[in-house]
Amino acid sequence: MPDSNVGGQAVIEGVMMRSKDRVSTAVRRASGEIVVKSEDFLSYTKRNKVLGLPIIRGAVSLVEMLVIGIKTLNYSASIAAEDIDKAEGKETSQKTNNFVLGLTVVIALGLGIGIFFFLPLLFSSLAGVSKEALSFNLVAGVIRVCMFLLYVWGISKFKEFRRVFEYHGAEHKSIFAYESGEELTPQNAVNYTRLHPRCGTSFILIVAIFAILTYSVSDTIFYMITGYPPALLTRFLIHFSLLPIVAGVSYEILKLSGKTRDSKFTKFMIQPGLWLQRITTQEPDLSQLEVAISALKHSLRMETIEKTEANQ
Repeated sequence: MPDSNVGGQAVIEGVMMRSKDRVSTAVRRASGEIVVKSEDFLSYTKRNKVLGLPIIRGAVSLVEMLVIGIKTLNYSASIAAEDIDKAEGKETSQKTNNFVLGLTVVIALGLGIGIFFFLPLLFSSLAGVSKEALSFNLVAGVIRVCMFLLYVWGISKFKEFRRVFEYHGAEHKSIFAYESGEELTPQNAVNYTRLHPRCGTSFILIVAIFAILTYSVSDTIFYMITGYPPALLTRFLIHFSLLPIVAGVSYEILKLSGKTRDSKFTKFMIQPGLWLQRITTQEPDLSQLEVAISALKHSLRMETIEKTEANQ
């Protein structure tokens, strides 16, 4: 199957899809209605030649997707809050919702940085692991991956998160149907696998693995310049500052895996990411596929074509 430039993200009772020039989010309301919000979007990697260079574009895309992901997640959360307030006979305060959601995002990002970046370094240091660059970062990397796996496995046990994982599966299946040239219907999409080589889950795993090599090199350079290994806080600051480079290279690896997904070597290399997706994606039902397909069609402007054809 040919690789496409379409990607997405599961949100609360919905799916966000992003094409090369549009972002669309479809959400299922409590009434059963599907509401869609679409916005034109042109990546900075397309606006500026320098920002579109390999590796740099990966770091830029990471920031862009983080911003888009937060916005779309907040949109789906506001829809859910409106439905809950309506069911309870309350009046929805959008200003209050936005403040609470914004505060939640800030806290979540802070906790994410602390848990997945600082704690592995702290645990490795407390465990008395050798300060030698490769061994220290190898242990810290293993701890980071294990923490991530435990986190994903843990949240998958909650019903609310399982619904999000089902929409994640719907996102992948609908993209596979589109890449195969199938008519975009829930009945066609349901036959495809929910495991996609360009998934963000695989990206996180690639980042964790590539970080071990990058941080080992950075720690070695620090030792060569100063004559001693970096202290815990210094090591954290160096590693965090190098995250854009790690993300940029990982982005290129992920894009390459999507384009060469049929090669035996690529199939072997992407297996860990696909195994992990067995947790982060679940089998969706037809109604969830309908939502994902709605978001995909709007992001590709296919709904405009369908309306035009229907009026002719």
